[in-house]
Amino acid sequence: MSIDNLEFDVTEMGQIRIAPEVIEIIAGLAATEVRGIAGMSGGVAGGIAELLGRKNLGKGVKVEVGEKQCAVDLSVVTEFGTRIQDVAAEVQSNVKRAIENMTGLEVVEVNVHILGVTFKNDEKEEEVAVSPSPRLR
Repeated sequence: MSIDNLEFDVTEMGQIRIAPEVIEIIAGLAATEVRGIAGMSGGVAGGIAELLGRKNLGKGVKVEVGEKQCAVDLSVVTEFGTRIQDVAAEVQSNVKRAIENMTGLEVVEVNVHILGVTFKNDEKEEEVAVSPSPRLR
């Protein structure tokens, strides 16, 4: 599988192609719908894009797409006080369901990487991030 591949289906009318970026957006939106997820963590490139005024809807999402299957890696920030294992499991389920329902692809894995925790104060929100391990870079 390669991120450069496009999902395609041949019908009587022609081919249907789904770009990997579309799957990234679906996965990112499905992940942020889960209670306990404060946001996606896109690293330096995502932060620069946001500073330039471009909202990156696929921020913190990496996909590998084959002809009929895909794998997803998500980098997220959780809210303090939530049970991380439960939140991550719900993210996996929601992302898998959304991609399969919208694209027809079989999702073979959804890997959730927790890269930070958000603490909410009365006046401001503070985020504490952890340094990713070398294998996640």
